[in-house]
Amino acid sequence: MPVITALDINQRDKERVKLYLDDEFVMSLPHLVAAKLSLGQRLSQLEIEALADTGAEQRAFDRAVRFLSYRPRSAEEVRRNLAKHKVADSLIVPVLERLERLGYLDDLGFARFWLENRNRFKPMGPRALRYELRTKGIADEIIESVLVDNEEDEAAYRAAAGRANRIKRTTRQAFRQRLNGLLRRRGFESETIRDVVLRLEREYEETDSDYFLDDAAE
Repeated sequence: MPVITALDINQRDKERVKLYLDDEFVMSLPHLVAAKLSLGQRLSQLEIEALADTGAEQRAFDRAVRFLSYRPRSAEEVRRNLAKHKVADSLIVPVLERLERLGYLDDLGFARFWLENRNRFKPMGPRALRYELRTKGIADEIIESVLVDNEEDEAAYRAAAGRANRIKRTTRQAFRQRLNGLLRRRGFESETIRDVVLRLEREYEETDSDYFLDDAAE
């Protein structure tokens, strides 16, 4: 059986150790795994394969943590990212389970984050939000639980008001068309769109007499 002849700290990654068998480099291992080994120890082929699997799982875990460091992700987003980088399915499952145990993955928390982010920067309607969350692998029951308290009318109002501020000196017809188009693309329901557009139209009529052109001017 091969003998461990060296266990050297990886200079590029201090958390990993280079394993040498019979004076030949074999693999790089996580520090905690390498700590269980000792110089002169003999390893069977099965033990070497088990070490390789452990090292591969840790590398996949480290990759997932880096992916999560930029923003919260759904479990499905992490799975797709690992698969994209050719991580075997047999490693992805334990990595995802470990991430969940450590609190790195939480689909309910992710869905709440996504909804809050959209409401703050790009308000969208329930149809569009459902679609986005489903594409990220969020289960329908989680989606419905986060949408139940979402105030669609106010989200639609914020989305439309942002556009209305930039289209001054237009006709009422053009005003309605542009806001209707925007809110439809954002996934809002027809009744919500109608109410919000009328609300904004009345507000501008009351507060800015120069906002609208006569319809005949178009």
